[in-house]
Amino acid sequence: MKDEFKEILSDFNEWTLPDIIKREIDVPVNSGKIITLIGPRRSGKSYCLLYLIKQLLKKRIQKKQIVYVNFEDERLEIKASDLDDLLKAQRELYPGIDLSSCYFFFDEIQNITGWDKFVRRCYDSISKHVFITGSNATLLSTEIASSLRGRTLTYELLTLSFKEYLTFKGIATNKQDSASKADVNRALKTYLNEGGFPEIVLGKPSSRVKVLQEYFNVMLYRDLIQRYKFTNLDIVRFFLKRNLAANCSYLSLNKVYLDLRSQGYKLDKNLLYQVNEAAKAVYLTMNIKKFDYSELKSLKSDSKTYCVDNGLLSATTFNFDSEITRLFENAIFLHYRRTQTPMFYYKNGKECDFVIYNQKKKQWLPVQACYDMRKHLTFEREVAGLVSCCKALNIKAGLIVTMFEEREIIKDSIKISIVKLVDFLS
Repeated sequence: MKDEFKEILSDFNEWTLPDIIKREIDVPVNSGKIITLIGPRRSGKSYCLLYLIKQLLKKRIQKKQIVYVNFEDERLEIKASDLDDLLKAQRELYPGIDLSSCYFFFDEIQNITGWDKFVRRCYDSISKHVFITGSNATLLSTEIASSLRGRTLTYELLTLSFKEYLTFKGIATNKQDSASKADVNRALKTYLNEGGFPEIVLGKPSSRVKVLQEYFNVMLYRDLIQRYKFTNLDIVRFFLKRNLAANCSYLSLNKVYLDLRSQGYKLDKNLLYQVNEAAKAVYLTMNIKKFDYSELKSLKSDSKTYCVDNGLLSATTFNFDSEITRLFENAIFLHYRRTQTPMFYYKNGKECDFVIYNQKKKQWLPVQACYDMRKHLTFEREVAGLVSCCKALNIKAGLIVTMFEEREIIKDSIKISIVKLVDFLS
């Protein structure tokens, strides 16, 4: 493999790096730790690495000191024992460069079984400048915990936030200018439907659905089925369709199991748990649990499921009656997920969509997501759910995010702030 690695390293050294739009995430270049960047496929992790490389070049680091390998390169069909050839290739190509001064960027390295031992050896005995990415949260987390403990800082990069979306689209945000406000509001409607995969945002609208469906197929067949070696494809497909169709609602694995049995499928219920965990691991779906002061009761509760991107959701499922409300709530979920905010849902007779933990204030905040609450019955239901949650948690304030209005009300001594989604996201 040494010759293949030499070719890849030489190609990188000759490559003119593309222009890159900075993301909101701030990743240090000289932390003294292994930087681990995880997130869904096509969310921009590779470009984040390239942005860091450009920052190093601005600091007068030679390009020959940068070892960048994308392990999804079709020229690389390797196993962990071949990775040492990468170090040999770098030494032979650039004999005047000390490896200790090199910066190692390993993109999608989770494709190599046993990669963690090689990364640990690089960090412990060669260079303190190591950066890795992966599209499999569980696999990386497991191996980080076992082999890289205390050596790494982990960052999660999801698809574009609305602020990033506006930047990518070149849309100015001036709340004092009516034309700018109109542009932002139009962009929000598009963002809710099309999501934030960078290629989709910058690409041609005519190919959007086809590209998103291809993303889904790659996640399904390559990331999930092949990697986890699932053999009953019909059951996996059925479960994922049910999972996505249940977006923003409660997913009972037992009900899915009974539905499959009623249709004549013979299966072990544990298979559904395995597929569910795998779908989360490859960043296809995410979920939150019911809020309860008992951690055990919370873990045993049904999950409320969400999709990693609104565009992916709208391209793979469609329910005319509830589509915009699901996309609306999903966008709010992703907003909190990007900031790694602890989240639950509340359900005890009445319901509240989110209970989030405010890290700065060190307190819980109940949050309702309601696309349109201009009808009296809808307004009363959303307020009642929020107030019920506030009382149960002994909290004096809550938040409702909606599309069309903003105001503040007091209900049963609970202060309720009603904000527009456009302001909430930006």
